[in-house]
Amino acid sequence: MSNENIFREIDEELRSDRMRALWRRFAPFVIGGAVAIVVLVAVNEGWSWYTRSQSSQSSQELYAALDTAGRGDLAGAQAQLDQLAANGSGGYPVLAEFRKAALLAEQGDNAGAVAAYDGLANNQSNARLRELAMILAAHILVDDGTLADVEARVGTLATDDSAMRRVARELLGLAQYKAGDFAAAEASFQAVLDDPLATSSLRNRMAFYMAQMLSAGTVTAEPASDADVAPAADAAEPAATEPAVDEPVAE
Repeated sequence: MSNENIFREIDEELRSDRMRALWRRFAPFVIGGAVAIVVLVAVNEGWSWYTRSQSSQSSQELYAALDTAGRGDLAGAQAQLDQLAANGSGGYPVLAEFRKAALLAEQGDNAGAVAAYDGLANNQSNARLRELAMILAAHILVDDGTLADVEARVGTLATDDSAMRRVARELLGLAQYKAGDFAAAEASFQAVLDDPLATSSLRNRMAFYMAQMLSAGTVTAEPASDADVAPAADAAEPAATEPAVDEPVAE
């Protein structure tokens, strides 16, 4: 193997490590923003399965499963969620399926989790939950898959008319950076910065990503300034509008 090939492999590995560090730092905020959108839409549309009155038993079963998982008994939680998915009322079976997929990821079965989210995306009639499933699958694949894998899940969500466009573009930008397509990554991050509905914390993250790319020499121009962008160091602070959760929550 030539020295040039060796240096190229080292550079790609370092770039991948930097991307993983960024992703693990900011992933909760990315997914929290997506879930916040779904919850707001759920309230606005008045989905009956977000109320306790009609599904109290299923609600209790879901929270029991979450408590079991919180105690570290993942196998027990999986069994409870299987039961709820099969026999629950209202929308709780769907919530159970989302939590089952998250449990797979927590146990290190990323391929199984992606397959579960893909199944939810393919079988969901509700557009917002279908989009959330695609976002959650892409969230795993940013670190564990290829750019093509991420594009297949969220490419259609990055359009100007999509409510999920900001989180989709962030995921695409990180995957593009990992793949070495720096111009595309910069364009994705800039599109979020230019979005008038982007929150200040989201703008901070984009500025932070672009500053990291600049310091690594992967872009040659300074990130675009924005009056609403605070210093990039503030990007690590959680925002009230972007709860750090990883799945839909029943109320």
